Amino acid sequence: MELTYYGGNAIRIDVKKDTFIIDGRIEGYGAKDVVVKDAVYIATQDKNNPVVKNALTISGPGEYEVRNVSVKGVAAKRMIDYDETRKATMYRIGIGGISIAVLGHVSVPLSDDELEGLGLVDIAIVPVGGNGYTLDAAQAAAVVGQLEPKVVIPTHYADQSLTYEVPQNNLEEFTRAMGGENEKLSSFKIKGDVLPVKLTVVEIERS
Repeated sequence: MELTYYGGNAIRIDVKKDTFIIDGRIEGYGAKDVVVKDAVYIATQDKNNPVVKNALTISGPGEYEVRNVSVKGVAAKRMIDYDETRKATMYRIGIGGISIAVLGHVSVPLSDDELEGLGLVDIAIVPVGGNGYTLDAAQAAAVVGQLEPKVVIPTHYADQSLTYEVPQNNLEEFTRAMGGENEKLSSFKIKGDVLPVKLTVVEIERS
């Protein structure tokens, strides 16, 4: 399995001959949408999937089995919503013996029901840019404490080549809040379901 980062919350997951794209619609940030032939597209909010003719898409709560990968969507409240509506979806993606949690721009702390919905988590993909639009460094670190993963992949932080809806904080604020082990990689590859023994923040360089 290999994970690649494209900016925003856009993550590409390659599993053998299959590809899964999370929140691949990033043209609004000044980047190209992440489009891969025959990929499965997963969105944490409406309109976060790129427009691809006849694409297989997932964009809401429910349980799905796609190409030998299990995907569970859990309804969640967005950071920017002040009522109790649940317009976002968190996901638990099960690939082999690895479980990946994808949070998106959710309100925190996560409730007991939301944590139960996600279940045990090995890898957490968490936005960290803050400023009222998504989780800030302290909030992201706290939700990592709730999930207790082995690996954290931060997303949606300041990038000079991207223009976000709201200015985002630098990644360094999150890594300082986390402390501990950090790695910077061009992509994150997992072989034989082997993950770091200690909690590790993995910064994936933007493709």
